[in-house]
Amino acid sequence: MSSGLLALLDDVASIAKVAAASIDDVAAQATKAGAKAAGVVIDDAAVTPRYVVGFTAQRELPIIAKITIGSLRNKLIFLLPAALLLGWLAPWAITPLLMIGGIYLCFEGAEKVLETFFPHAEADNGTKTNTAVEPATFENEKVQSAIRTDFILSAEIMAITLAAIPSSSVATQAAILAVVGIGITLGVYGVVAIIVKADDFGLALARTKGRFLGLGTALRAFGRGVVTGMPYFLKALAAVGTAAMIWVGGGILVHGLETFGYGTLAHLIEALAEKAAHSVPMAGELVAFLVSAAAAGLIGLAVGLLTIPVVQKIVGKPHATA
Repeated sequence: MSSGLLALLDDVASIAKVAAASIDDVAAQATKAGAKAAGVVIDDAAVTPRYVVGFTAQRELPIIAKITIGSLRNKLIFLLPAALLLGWLAPWAITPLLMIGGIYLCFEGAEKVLETFFPHAEADNGTKTNTAVEPATFENEKVQSAIRTDFILSAEIMAITLAAIPSSSVATQAAILAVVGIGITLGVYGVVAIIVKADDFGLALARTKGRFLGLGTALRAFGRGVVTGMPYFLKALAAVGTAAMIWVGGGILVHGLETFGYGTLAHLIEALAEKAAHSVPMAGELVAFLVSAAAAGLIGLAVGLLTIPVVQKIVGKPHATA
């Protein structure tokens, strides 16, 4: 009896160890896969704050909460099952679809760069009216627009994640996709919420009265700095998001070409990165990463610039920037 109990306890312990190892493996793979989607994540964080412009401070967080729920629905209900079906029925299609997404990232990033240097005013063809729109209707339209944009970015995140997952069971793939989807969504929109409310926080500090533990003057100065610096921070974040889109898009294309047997670009970038790393041995890994990212970014920018006239010809007019 006791030996049977001991055997059962030993089996339970073994199962627990396997489960713990599986959880650790999922967490590790989710972290690696999520890191590869960094460019899309940064751009998502840079784009989203504009959807709360024009609303009262009291509506900002509820709007972000609605977008967050919509983003989770996009990833978990629609894109996760689609990704699993794709990996099961047509795994050969993952790389081509990923490359199409990479071209999209390059196009969007290059268009933003082009708009920075050659801005064009949007024409008013008489379609705009002064008709008042109900606040609730206007808010719902903004939220739905944000969720549609999020769907495109989420699809790219899930595709990058799926491509980064080594061969494993469907359950493991689903768990990794879910962890990455939930983690990135909560992380991105948590940061967006902080960004959106930062100016209110700074304004509150700037209005602090009294000494407040002897730090009143310092807190007021810090608050004024936050209020003054937020517009510049948002511009910097947008620039980083654009650069990340181009870098990630170019990297996806280079890796995709290598997968199909055209590895010249990938080998050239690797050789340049290694040479640069050897020239600065104290920071070799960092230098190699920067060189690789810069090379991928140049390729992504070139592809994006070449794609813009093609899209304009298909659409028939300049594509509106986000």
